Amino acid sequence: MKRSIFACLTLIIACSFAVSVEPTAIERGKRSLEQKAFIPAFWPKSAYDLAWKRWGVAEKPKNYHVAFRERYGLHDAPYPNDGLPMGLRTAPYLPFTKGIGIDCLACHGGSIAGKGIVGLGNSTLDVHALFEDMAAAGNMPVNLPFHFSNVRGTNEAGAFSVYLLGYRDADLNPTANMRDLGLHDDSCEDVPAWWLLKKKSTMYHVGATDARSVRSIMQFMMHPLTLPADFAKAEPAFRDIQQYILSLEAPKYPYAIDAKLADNGRAIFHENCAKCHGTYGDQPKYPNKIIPLDEIGTDRKRFDNIGTAFGEAYSTSWFAKEGDKVMPIKPTVGYQAPPLDGIWATAPYFHNGSSPTLKSVLNSKDRPKRFTRSFGTSEADYDKRNVGWIFQNAPAPAPDLSPFEKRKIYDTSLPGRGNGGHTYGDDLSDAERTALIEYLKTL
Repeated sequence: MKRSIFACLTLIIACSFAVSVEPTAIERGKRSLEQKAFIPAFWPKSAYDLAWKRWGVAEKPKNYHVAFRERYGLHDAPYPNDGLPMGLRTAPYLPFTKGIGIDCLACHGGSIAGKGIVGLGNSTLDVHALFEDMAAAGNMPVNLPFHFSNVRGTNEAGAFSVYLLGYRDADLNPTANMRDLGLHDDSCEDVPAWWLLKKKSTMYHVGATDARSVRSIMQFMMHPLTLPADFAKAEPAFRDIQQYILSLEAPKYPYAIDAKLADNGRAIFHENCAKCHGTYGDQPKYPNKIIPLDEIGTDRKRFDNIGTAFGEAYSTSWFAKEGDKVMPIKPTVGYQAPPLDGIWATAPYFHNGSSPTLKSVLNSKDRPKRFTRSFGTSEADYDKRNVGWIFQNAPAPAPDLSPFEKRKIYDTSLPGRGNGGHTYGDDLSDAERTALIEYLKTL
């Protein structure tokens, strides 16, 4: 009898241990995001080591891994990654060989105060240069089909989706001829922080897509060699990845905050900002408001560039059908006012990254017309007073300036890069703006 009781207790303990070590959806999602290659490699492994030959230098730089990251605006991976920066990974290339691929974290893995953070938009990435140089180093065609980026730190994410879906039918079978879905490559999109998604019912800058759609976040899988069965196979992992994304929290402001000034700023925020951006603290509320273009007044290119043709193609495709649910793209009237959790870390601001600091967000007269910055992410590059990146006014680029150097200059007179609108802070006094900025550091 004693032996029987002992055996039962042993079995109960063993079962309890087995349950406790079973990974959660969040843990599985984190592991998949950090370790799994969901698409084939774009380049041979040698391309990483040879990319420097496009840099205009006589020999391979010492401490090459650091030089590579700085050249393209990539960051240290805060997880094991075969020595590659966050956003690149080892992936299948040719049969029985490995190459270098790209993943979500090229755009959704950023750095602030010199620390790599998963889910922070990458505000330093030059994705156009990365693809050009890696292709050349891999002895592949260099001419890209459209501008992957016009300004460093922004990208043409919408254009990627339009272009790639143009080569697929509704069931995501690859097609030889491209459908015209209205490709435009001058949206100049800034990358939102992933930790904001948990508050949203709709996502992307115009709020046209259901924020709980899993298949929508799989659009980057439209590599030419990805087959329809590959999407279906990857979907369970992306359900876990979504749970991981929804678990992320905004990083806390790492520097000193004037508590009294921030308290004064809280009242100014509630009076002037909360109706669109929500409230914060123990019982936060977020209104999920789409602000009409005529009211917000910010650059409308992103809104106009994703048109009806793409919307219809997406809404009748595999992406919009999740089980018994249909999650189509729904037309909106403007841009979604985002939550502001961790706003101190997410400069530059607006949907097109046209405002380098919160101070310029809150005073339209203070916004630079043409500017550049170091594209470093250390404490020395960060503006603690005005909250954002330290920047310098820039002259008009010389006609012979290389495209790589031109992408370091943000010219707000060019298409998709306007920095007008959002004039809600213009009537505040300088003292009120200073207090408001201090409060925003606490979110």
